[in-house]
Amino acid sequence: MGKTLDNVYKNQSLAYKYFLYFVTVGLIVFFFPKGGKFKYEFQKGKPWQYENLYAPIDFSIKKTADEIADEQRSLRDNKADYYTFDETIPTNVEKSVEEELRGLFTSNVYTASQQRAILSTGLEVIDSIYELGIFQDLPSSNSVLVVKNNEARSLNTNSFIDIQKAKQRVSTILADKSTPARTTLENLIGQTLEANIFFNEALTEKALEEELSKVSFTRGNVSEGRLIIAKGEVVEAENFKILNSLKEEYESELWRGNNYYFILLGYTILVALVLIMLFLFLKRYRNEIFKNNNKVTFIFVNILLMVLATTLMVKNNESYVYVVPLCILPLILKNFFDARLGLFVHVLTVLILGFVVPNSFEYIFLQIIAGIVTILTASELYKRANLFISVGQITLIYIIGYFAFHAIHEGNLENIEWILFGIFILNGLLTLFAQPLIYMYEKIFGLVSDVSLLELSDTNSKLLKELSDKAPGTFHHSLQVANLAEAAANEIGANAMLVRVGALYHDIGKMDRPTYFTENQITNVNPHDDLPPKESAKIIIDHVIHGIEIARKNNLPDRIIDFLRTHHGTTLVFYFYKKQQELEAEVDDKDFRYPGPIPFSKETAILMMADAVEAASKSLKNPTFLIIDEFVEKIVKGQMQANQFLNANITLKEVEMVKKVLKQKLTNIYHLRVEYPE
Repeated sequence: MGKTLDNVYKNQSLAYKYFLYFVTVGLIVFFFPKGGKFKYEFQKGKPWQYENLYAPIDFSIKKTADEIADEQRSLRDNKADYYTFDETIPTNVEKSVEEELRGLFTSNVYTASQQRAILSTGLEVIDSIYELGIFQDLPSSNSVLVVKNNEARSLNTNSFIDIQKAKQRVSTILADKSTPARTTLENLIGQTLEANIFFNEALTEKALEEELSKVSFTRGNVSEGRLIIAKGEVVEAENFKILNSLKEEYESELWRGNNYYFILLGYTILVALVLIMLFLFLKRYRNEIFKNNNKVTFIFVNILLMVLATTLMVKNNESYVYVVPLCILPLILKNFFDARLGLFVHVLTVLILGFVVPNSFEYIFLQIIAGIVTILTASELYKRANLFISVGQITLIYIIGYFAFHAIHEGNLENIEWILFGIFILNGLLTLFAQPLIYMYEKIFGLVSDVSLLELSDTNSKLLKELSDKAPGTFHHSLQVANLAEAAANEIGANAMLVRVGALYHDIGKMDRPTYFTENQITNVNPHDDLPPKESAKIIIDHVIHGIEIARKNNLPDRIIDFLRTHHGTTLVFYFYKKQQELEAEVDDKDFRYPGPIPFSKETAILMMADAVEAASKSLKNPTFLIIDEFVEKIVKGQMQANQFLNANITLKEVEMVKKVLKQKLTNIYHLRVEYPE
């Protein structure tokens, strides 16, 4: 029955992995931009490495975005300003002047001929002034078109006059005429003049839009069969533009008809191969992660998020593709798992993204180098300064890499796109988001990071405070074990922070009945003296079960609970087992054996050794170097003979290193000095 259930569980777990695999492949291909992939890779300034390339089709040479922008900018800078000529204003001005003059004639003595001369001169001056018109505001542009009688006429700068200049012109014209009441006429016309040429913004913008719409996005054509570039020829500016035009034309033509399904199939196969590599790596080198569907899901979710963010950026504005903080991926995976897995997943993700990003070689090179720097520099992220230092180094690598590629492509340091430096800095700032992201992942996936371990290691935390109050001897024992285990973990390269926290909490189950454990017995009264050995053994063994219950109530992570479950493995409560043997001949050792499981990692194995050694060391009287050496050897040898380390990935060499550290630490604890010969 048990085997059947185990097989069902394994099959369900495998079925889930298949489901996750196919869903991830489908989503990644769905995220990809809808376009084929040009079969040639080329870069400006580098030789053409393929055979001679002849144009497979007729196509147009497309202008670059910069060339089109320059043309549009030139049109905007040299656009013609349109003004509207109001023909009613000169007529109104003439009527107003004529009425004023008639009123003037009734109050002054002018002959009929003088009146006609004054009126004629006034109208003549007004006609002369309004022949070209008066501007409301003088134009700043040299190219001005005035719409008059539905006809646009261009004016030169000498024709631009406003009210002030119009008055000066009136004075100049009248100065040449011997007209009666000249001063009066000059003042009257000057007061009556109005602007009649007004800026027409709507017409100006419409004309500009028409000009902009005429801008051609191509310049010339390439006929089918024409040699585009020869093998070994350097891809220079002109060839580079022609090749880019062919690439765009090829990819737009390719993604049509039946080609659509073949391209989808190709993308699916390539992405599927990459993700198969990930599964094979996990199965072969990280089997404990492979078996854990929660952790496998976590890895795939991170890959999907990076692919989604990058493809969205490529679709919207590929110039900003480096804004996506891809180095968050190895940063997070190293924090939760290990450096090798973090780098491997990062490289696979970059290979997937190489299908969709522009300048894929440059992108893949920079991202892999940045990922390696992330793995090499990002450590102990619970120290705030470390993350900032790591991000600074990543940003610097991006900038140096960009300089190198620019020098290769251009052959000089001119035309550097300074905006890219801002993009790299923004990338670094977004990478700092790894810290809150780690916290979110801990809550969503139930994982444990070094930051959480640091918080749990605080002896002022609620649970450890309770342990020190209820079972002070156990608390002191846990601190000693934590120091021993941490030193041993550092020696063999295990997770020292994890094993320290596990050691601090491994005996919290003793809080339920603290006086039944010798380290908490202040007086010589031992409650086990009044109990049968079986019951005493059960109380001792139950501290593991009670500890797990307390840990779950206090929401301790599963990785810490693993230490509670395994720190005694399946060993015997030997003292009470022997006492029971004194009472009866045949004793079932199941009643005196811890439920297990046995340790299944380096860290849990280290804790078992450190816990047993520290607890037993209390019985040492007048210890010497030799006694401590034999004592540690005896305890660890007993655990190995009991097959307690069979599932732990710890080598014999590492066990020897752990024993060496334990001996050194016990020597320091008992303040032993080297005995010098007399």
